[in-house]
Amino acid sequence: MSTASTRLPEGRYGSSSDERADRKLKVAGAVLGALLLALVGYWAYHYVVQSKISAQVVTFAASADAVEVHLEVHKDSGASGYCTLRSQAADGSEVGRADFHFTGSATEIDRVVTLRTTARGTTAELLGCHAD
Repeated sequence: MSTASTRLPEGRYGSSSDERADRKLKVAGAVLGALLLALVGYWAYHYVVQSKISAQVVTFAASADAVEVHLEVHKDSGASGYCTLRSQAADGSEVGRADFHFTGSATEIDRVVTLRTTARGTTAELLGCHAD
């Protein structure tokens, strides 16, 4: 005795609606993935390209009314801008904040700047650099 097959013969009745839905979902997922990748790439490119000035605090020395900050700045040739520094006291209150302006054709600037404070500062923090 033979058993009857419950499967339809292949290729005879076309593809099922489940297969079509799966194919549409795969295409939609691929398109959305490509758009997300393009968006992340666009954001990363503009983040890197628009950073004309970057800096870091190498070291600092605090006194009663000032903080001497050794600042290392990297910038595009001819770019001008400023870096904002701040100092905080031991209790966390801000005791000094200033912008230091950089111009010229040099691409790397090593400078010791003086940040005046209202009390003894225990930190020297670079808040950020911006192009003019």
